[in-house]
Amino acid sequence: MKSVGRVETQYLDLPAPVPLDCGRELSPVRVAYETYGTLAPGGDNVILVCHALSGDAHAAGVSAEPAAAGTRDGFGAEDRDGAAGAALGWWDGMIGPGKAFDTDRYFVVCTNLLGGCRGTTGPSSIDPGTGRSYGSDFPVVTVADMVRVQKAALDALGVRRLAAVAGGSLGGMQALEWAVRYPDLVDAVVAIASTHGLHAQGVAWNAIAREAIMRDPAWQGGHYHGTGAAPEAGMGVARMIGHVTYLSAPALDDRFGRRLQAGDDISHTITGAEYQIESYLRHQAGSFVRRFDANTYLYLSRALTYFDLARQHGGGSLPRALSGLRARTLLIAFSSDWLYPPAASADIADALRGLGKEVEYHVIEAPYGHDSFLLEEARQTPLIQRFLAGEGGA
Repeated sequence: MKSVGRVETQYLDLPAPVPLDCGRELSPVRVAYETYGTLAPGGDNVILVCHALSGDAHAAGVSAEPAAAGTRDGFGAEDRDGAAGAALGWWDGMIGPGKAFDTDRYFVVCTNLLGGCRGTTGPSSIDPGTGRSYGSDFPVVTVADMVRVQKAALDALGVRRLAAVAGGSLGGMQALEWAVRYPDLVDAVVAIASTHGLHAQGVAWNAIAREAIMRDPAWQGGHYHGTGAAPEAGMGVARMIGHVTYLSAPALDDRFGRRLQAGDDISHTITGAEYQIESYLRHQAGSFVRRFDANTYLYLSRALTYFDLARQHGGGSLPRALSGLRARTLLIAFSSDWLYPPAASADIADALRGLGKEVEYHVIEAPYGHDSFLLEEARQTPLIQRFLAGEGGA
């Protein structure tokens, strides 16, 4: 299938301050975004694609930026794309002519999230009040705040209605928040490998990853910009922790097993021979540290941990939270995803069916854990195409 080709990230300065759940207002706010396809004269063909924790606005096509800045680093992705492929958008296999989000039909928009470090205002941005980076003085943000910023950006672009909102993981949380917060503006939701609220095990692993960053002395209370030091060691460990949670035990066994690096043998020193899985995690840590801000990791990780549809919109009841939703909903989960398990999507599907809402729920048998939403594109595509076309499903 064709690609959308070479793309450039664009930038938009919001015309008004953004009110946040924490009680503060944020201004100015700049939003990085990319678009693919052509906006229909009636403006009724817009799909908003929302990225996960480590993503950005570059969802499809080949970036004009250096390959090292790419975000397509899911498990196994480097094997398919090679070094040059790192400039591909993180969901390039899903967005483009004839793909799941068909740019011959739809106008696809992807924004970098509020709190990000890839062009949208976040903790590494300059605080106009001090002339220095916000650091940990940046306000706490929520998924609802991210959605408010997306809506403000779309308003500024002249988009008044969404044919669909789609995303995986944290992106799926945003899609659900859109449908609940703005029910009259969203026709369909595609939430993949996501949840109405992270389970306790996910909350725990995220907490450990944040601790790794904050216990690095170079974090300096979050004010490390301009000091010549950054919490790279802690950030690397956080990425290792996070990356393992995205994978499954069978996938790790299949790819690495207990194999040592070529030529290595058991060493008599503590820093000696490495297993292949250790080398892989060190590689992931090193590449992530080069392109991602530690404070952004802290803020976005905290935001996805806070997300709880039932508590925030339904007083603790998921059906009550979803009662005003009008969008058709497609939920896709993966059998080996223990971080965002199928049970979470099943909860949403059951609640929507109980309310008489239109919902499809599919579980794809796949061995790659949470990363399946980036790797199982071929199996997701027909489900999404049929759903967007209005054809019935399971």
